[in-house]
Amino acid sequence: MLFPFKSSGLAPLLSELDRWRDKLDLRSTLPRSWTGRLRRDLEAEAVAASTAMEGVAVTVDEVRRILAGDKLHEVAEEDQDLVRGYRDAMGFVLRRADDAGFRWSRELIVALHDRILAGKHALEAGRFRTTRSRLVDASTGAEVFLPPRAEEVGSLVDEACDRLERVREHPALAAAWIHVAVAAIHPFRDGNGRSCRVLASLAMHRGGFKRREFTSLEEWWGRHRASYYAAFRCLGKRFSRTSDVSPFVRLHLQAQLSQVRALDLREEIERRIWTVVEDLALERRMDRRIANALWDAFFGRDVTAGYFRSLTDVSPATATQDLALASAAGLLLPEGQRKGRVYRAGRVLVQEVARAVGVELDGQEPLDSARGRIVHSLGDRLAVRAPHRRRSSAPSR
Repeated sequence: MLFPFKSSGLAPLLSELDRWRDKLDLRSTLPRSWTGRLRRDLEAEAVAASTAMEGVAVTVDEVRRILAGDKLHEVAEEDQDLVRGYRDAMGFVLRRADDAGFRWSRELIVALHDRILAGKHALEAGRFRTTRSRLVDASTGAEVFLPPRAEEVGSLVDEACDRLERVREHPALAAAWIHVAVAAIHPFRDGNGRSCRVLASLAMHRGGFKRREFTSLEEWWGRHRASYYAAFRCLGKRFSRTSDVSPFVRLHLQAQLSQVRALDLREEIERRIWTVVEDLALERRMDRRIANALWDAFFGRDVTAGYFRSLTDVSPATATQDLALASAAGLLLPEGQRKGRVYRAGRVLVQEVARAVGVELDGQEPLDSARGRIVHSLGDRLAVRAPHRRRSSAPSR
């Protein structure tokens, strides 16, 4: 068997994942505007984490703006293409996963890889490698893993796909297995890590875990890189089809559970803050769409008129008017000249959010500190009310 693993002892983890899926699927319907923002944020964080792990130097905020259509002069155009390519690959997963004629195949994996590398011929996008690959430790130059020869790649990928077609197991096991299997085969010259992570997401989505809390582990891996890379040690120093990948499979399941617990808490915190900023806009007789700008500004992100338009689908004149009204109310603070103007949180915005959620602020407290106290206070209260939520593992903003 290709890359065997032991499933004994994993039943409690799989059962908890199933319970979380049922709970989140049955959760009362949230406002469409809020769920749209949550989806955008999780997408940007997943893309930023996975591309950064492979050496593409972009921040979450830069990714968010790139995906919204902003042109960033501070980020190389090639890197912006790779960001958009990774998002395209994730979208391809969602489109293909529910297809009645879906099959795991080498062509599927090659098509994903082509999108991940934005079709770049120089990076050999959409083509298996033709030379021997050696993985080295960037800090020491020492060889850490020797993948199979290039002429073996095609048949090994076919065998991995055939296993997923034949073996019916829990989606989380399939996701962990295809992740480590493709990492070991290392079928491409570049983009192998990103391909592994997208394929794991596809396996989860195919198995009915459709929410991003389950299907995108990139942000979690990005914050736990040492554990992630250490888990691949089960493959040994050189490729062997009989390597026992049980340690990687277990870590993959544990990461999924840790992430969904943390994101459940985060979603509740952020949904409450979203409701507050929406109410602030309505109280001041502004359109509720301005909540998009207030939301980003509250969390310390720069808001531009172009970025705001991409979120709200309004004309340039309407966007300018919305942002001017919020600035006049002290909710936003404009900085810079017209063409390069950005909007950041005004003190009134942070004070009003604090008042609404019952957090007392020092009037002179720096806004970053005040924002952190608001978020952590909400998190502590919610964690006490729901012990299944683990405050310590909630993602940082």
